[in-house]
Amino acid sequence: MLRTIVTSLLIAGFAMVLAAPAQAVTSARYPYCLQGRSSPGWSNCNFATRAQCWAMAKGKSLTCVSNPFYRRHHR
Repeated sequence: MLRTIVTSLLIAGFAMVLAAPAQAVTSARYPYCLQGRSSPGWSNCNFATRAQCWAMAKGKSLTCVSNPFYRRHHR
């Protein structure tokens, strides 16, 4: 029984570790994020321009902030 529990915890731990980088990549794609009660932290960083972000925030208790994880790609 103990062996089954330990194995399950190890599998769950590996699944969480492997899933984490995917979120970091998507949140770093766009330079602006919505923040507020309905979008806490950096959970909605899907805006290429500040104007797009503010258009979505208008009339709601939300604000737009720069995405600290965003890096411009230099070529």
